Amino acid sequence: MDTDMDLAAENALGGFLRARRARLRPEDVGIPPSGRRRVPGLRREEVATLAGLSTDYYTRLEQGRERHPSLQILEAVARTLQLDDEAVAHLYRTAGPTTRRTRRASNAERVAPHLRRLLDTWSDTPAFVLDPALDILARNQLAAALYAGFAHSGNLLRMTFLDPAAPHFYRDWDRAAESAVATLRRAAGIDSEDPRLSQLVGELSMKSAAFRVLWARHDVHGKTREAKRFHHAQVGDLELHYESFTVNSAPTQQLVVYQAEVGTSSADALALLGSLSAGSVSAQDTATGAVPD
Repeated sequence: MDTDMDLAAENALGGFLRARRARLRPEDVGIPPSGRRRVPGLRREEVATLAGLSTDYYTRLEQGRERHPSLQILEAVARTLQLDDEAVAHLYRTAGPTTRRTRRASNAERVAPHLRRLLDTWSDTPAFVLDPALDILARNQLAAALYAGFAHSGNLLRMTFLDPAAPHFYRDWDRAAESAVATLRRAAGIDSEDPRLSQLVGELSMKSAAFRVLWARHDVHGKTREAKRFHHAQVGDLELHYESFTVNSAPTQQLVVYQAEVGTSSADALALLGSLSAGSVSAQDTATGAVPD
């Protein structure tokens, strides 16, 4: 199996540099085109020259034989490869000294009771909590209703790449897939020895060709805010904006909250979904003899 599936064993820095080098055209960095090229993007010697390095040193950097590049060298490489802020941060993390971390037990990611109660008080907006592998650790009733059509509803990556509902649900599936993989790649750069991340990358790499292609691109960014376009089987099209917040009491967790613009058809559809969800829960309570508090 490709070593890129094993986060702990791969040459993460070299893979990242190769992927970003391949995405730059000579004209992007002021090099005149010179006929047919054997490799996509820039050559190693071109990156080295532009960054003020010897070709031998840059080659050793990509091959993982140079383990301690200086900050000045990383800055020069980042500038040459035209990396954005998040990609630069990822470069520094992957090039920095690795430290052994205490592995979390598989059940250690737990959402605090007060946060769960907070989620439940938001009846008109979908909200959920994620871990670094994009496992959904907790969700409120409306978030459960939003993703009700998925069989793989416990992990956003598995939902996106392995669930047949995804291409119908995500109106911009390509964009959703790219965003999810870039978020996972960022998490892998922060903690390359997390066994859950390794397991997830291995599973998706075996089962999804689309994931393998995107993973090899080494795009990096975290969840912050974005508009998402969905098609829900019960209420139709939705355009929702999300905000992502780090949970200070559990820094590896993120709280994601969706909302619709007031007065839009998406707001009406979300309100309808909330009503349908509430009615479904009430019917279940009646059927099971549950008595409200």
